[in-house]
Amino acid sequence: MKKTHLYMITGGAALLVLLLGWLFFFGYLETEKPQIELAEDLSLIGKNKKAEILFSDKKSGLADLKVELVQDEKRSIVFEEKISARRNNQKIVSLTINAEEASLNDGPATLNISATDHSLFKNETVFSRQVIIDTKPPQIVMSGQPGYFSQGGTGFFAYLVSKPADETGIYVNDSFTPASKSITNNKTAYVAYLAMPIEATKENTRVIIYARDEAGNETRIVPSFFIKVVNFRSDSVVLGESFLRMKMPEFQASFPQLQGKSLAESFEYINSRMRADNDNKIKEICQKSAANKLWDGTFLRMRNAATMARFGDRRNYIIDGKTLGNSIHLGVDLASIANAPIEAANNGIVVFAQELGIYGNAVIIDHGQGLFSLYAHLSSIDTSVGKNVKKEERIGYSGLTGLAGGDHLHFSIIVAGQFVNPLEWWDYHWIEDNINKKMRF
Repeated sequence: MKKTHLYMITGGAALLVLLLGWLFFFGYLETEKPQIELAEDLSLIGKNKKAEILFSDKKSGLADLKVELVQDEKRSIVFEEKISARRNNQKIVSLTINAEEASLNDGPATLNISATDHSLFKNETVFSRQVIIDTKPPQIVMSGQPGYFSQGGTGFFAYLVSKPADETGIYVNDSFTPASKSITNNKTAYVAYLAMPIEATKENTRVIIYARDEAGNETRIVPSFFIKVVNFRSDSVVLGESFLRMKMPEFQASFPQLQGKSLAESFEYINSRMRADNDNKIKEICQKSAANKLWDGTFLRMRNAATMARFGDRRNYIIDGKTLGNSIHLGVDLASIANAPIEAANNGIVVFAQELGIYGNAVIIDHGQGLFSLYAHLSSIDTSVGKNVKKEERIGYSGLTGLAGGDHLHFSIIVAGQFVNPLEWWDYHWIEDNINKKMRF
């Protein structure tokens, strides 16, 4: 009888050990607390504060998650979730916190973020911090100068924001251009260069100045502006056998996708697919720009050069009596003597200096705050990426590389990744009226 009782005790103890081992192995007895990480600062909370929170628990998994704001003993739950399944070890929660909807007053409050796991001990982590509720949107103050823009031209806005901006810039229809900070008269202004589409009119173009403060409050205003209609030229360009035999073999030798194509088929591919790829490459290069203004004064036009083609020229290409594509000329073609020295149009940093498809040997200079210049068809390049260049500094020599039929410089101005009319940047009065005057707050 005693032996039986002893066996029962021993067996019971063994079962208990097995049970405890099972509970421990599957995380029911773990004591490690969940982790909470914030992707951004949440010290200021307003009407539209974006928040991303990473909850994690490596052992038993997440069970209860909560985000709440507390002010004067009033609790407002922003987010709450119960997770029934075990072993859910990580969850990213993206929130938009609206303090106004939570009926909180501007002033101090407490943000509590908590997480509990599936352990039998209900391990809990509570992240708590003091925050400031601020539901007043920023005010945007314009310089008082309305915008006078031309189709295909550059637009420029300068404005003040009443409080530090977390994000601000200009919308032209659905395209957003971030603004850059600029100190003027001891004031922090925001400036943005815009590309006006060639087909822009007052009726089809919407311009909005946008600012969001650090608390997430947003302001949008519609500035006063006018758009001048420009009569761009149209022409049909007949491509003869001599041009095709001169230029197409160069491309066929460099690009495998042209192997086996006829001269006409090669041109059709180069003018459509390659042109689009090259322009997208330029847009990609011009996504990153120096934060400060690097240029100074009127941009330099190639010396003693005749204008061969203008910005916005519409071309239809004809081969053997058939139209084989079209294009819009996105720069100005300038020609003087063969292998003429090419100089930087203004101060800046070289961000590209190599061969670029239809543009041949090309150089791109960053002039800061989203403004760039492009020099194409060069016979040779006399500069390098990363170099700080001054206005009138030689960067290469003119040529006929790429899709050029004769020795010339193709010059472009690029704003916010889009080509604009260079003529404005050669004009002292245009720069004075459309940029400098707007900086005088």
